[in-house]
Amino acid sequence: MLHPDRNGASSEVPFLVSWHAGTMGSPPTITPLADATFGATVTQIDVRSLDHASFAELYASWLEVGLLVFPGQFLDQAAQNRFARRFGDLEFEASPLSNVRRDGTLRPTDGSDDMMQILIGNMGWHQDSTYMPVQAKGAVFSAEIVPLDGGATGFADTASAYDALDRSVKDRIAGLRARHSLYHSQARVGHDATSTHYSGYGFHDGPVSIRPIVKRHPETGRRSLTIGRHAFGIEGLDTTESEELLASLVNIATEPRYTYHHQWSAGDVVVWDNRRLLHCATPWDVDQPRVMWHTRIAGDPASESAA
Repeated sequence: MLHPDRNGASSEVPFLVSWHAGTMGSPPTITPLADATFGATVTQIDVRSLDHASFAELYASWLEVGLLVFPGQFLDQAAQNRFARRFGDLEFEASPLSNVRRDGTLRPTDGSDDMMQILIGNMGWHQDSTYMPVQAKGAVFSAEIVPLDGGATGFADTASAYDALDRSVKDRIAGLRARHSLYHSQARVGHDATSTHYSGYGFHDGPVSIRPIVKRHPETGRRSLTIGRHAFGIEGLDTTESEELLASLVNIATEPRYTYHHQWSAGDVVVWDNRRLLHCATPWDVDQPRVMWHTRIAGDPASESAA
């Protein structure tokens, strides 16, 4: 299993001790992300052809570091879905997150295109599906077309951020619960999905999800923060106090020491633990196409259900 140097060393570490040489001829290597509290890049690997023992090692490392980056995989959507299913059932199969329409034209940025409004919203730090009855376990994300500049995806380690909180802050947030809504978070970027009758994923008529701010990971046991742009309305606090507390926690969790921004190359694949990490898109010149594919891994209702 991986034990990266938390001081930011980026030396390569032998990986997958149970790997059966033959398919690729040499064992994969894993390189911890420099100057980050989480994450690693995995090379000399084809995720399409992992046997059971090798995937078990991969999964254990994923739980330990929270984010795995696989350069140059060039998965099609079917292969991406097969890889994602090895982590668990799917919340949904590979879907495009793109400023390119099906006819090849670019989406307008004048506020008239609902998908473009979602892409803008996704530039805020968040965890996936906290607004759904069951929060996602993780996701596999891949790059098909990338812009010449910009368009990175940021990740933030809420487990390490929680560990470093002052005891007074931990005591203050223990037991607090916040509401989560995609309607709420999109409205904050000027997207009124109710008025446009947009029926995209995540806009539902069910009850607003309520989730503890501090959560224990069901597989690792580590505590982390469930926060981000979908969270609002902490129970028992007035609006101002709630917003200030949630914003302060996001600010802490997204300090540079807890973050990594992945600058994409076509063919890259990443898989992240949504129970631990925040993520966000970053701006790019929207006159350039950016086509990404997102497969969401379903959470276990026993541990990821909203209150």
